[in-house]
Amino acid sequence: MYYIEKSFEISACHHLILDHGSKCENVHGHNWAVTVYCKSEELDNNGMVVDFTIIKQKIHGKLDHQDLNQVLDFNPTAENIAKWIVDTIPHCYKARVAETSNNVAIYEK
Repeated sequence: MYYIEKSFEISACHHLILDHGSKCENVHGHNWAVTVYCKSEELDNNGMVVDFTIIKQKIHGKLDHQDLNQVLDFNPTAENIAKWIVDTIPHCYKARVAETSNNVAIYEK
């Protein structure tokens, strides 16, 4: 089994739609730390699990310096973003999304 890991930072704002009162319902921003984990039993024709550039284009390219409520069609919680990453990137089995060093969401399939 081949494993790869790609990490990068995204600067973006969002607001959450919640069923309880929270300051997170107001527009605010984070410097999100994102790590994408992929695996495959076989490499592609280029000798890769997934090209690191493709991962960055699909995630960083779509989300960086954006209002996440405008570019994603779901409530942009860290948990939902982690699942979206796993669903978006080929061979991705886990994503880690940190709003801060103390607030981290992980989705693994």
